[in-house]
Amino acid sequence: MNIKILTPEYVVFDGEVESVLLPGKSGQFQIFENHAAIVSALVGGKVKIYTEKVGSAYQKYLTKETEAKSSYSYEIKSGVLEFNNDKGIILCE
Repeated sequence: MNIKILTPEYVVFDGEVESVLLPGKSGQFQIFENHAAIVSALVGGKVKIYTEKVGSAYQKYLTKETEAKSSYSYEIKSGVLEFNNDKGIILCE
């Protein structure tokens, strides 16, 4: 599935992922391939993406997590997620 993480200033990430873990208003939730369509508000916390590789253009924004060899995170203050047809857009600050 494809995930884009966007801020008003730059593109944090755009690529294929296995899953994404998000900080929702009611707690963390994870999205996998073939997830139902969803629109959700996000609160401050880490957006974690699980992917085999990250393009060199995005490595400066993401932090490599030690919990899994293919986990990267990006700290957000707030945002919104739209996910449909295995494509997700995260707008955040």
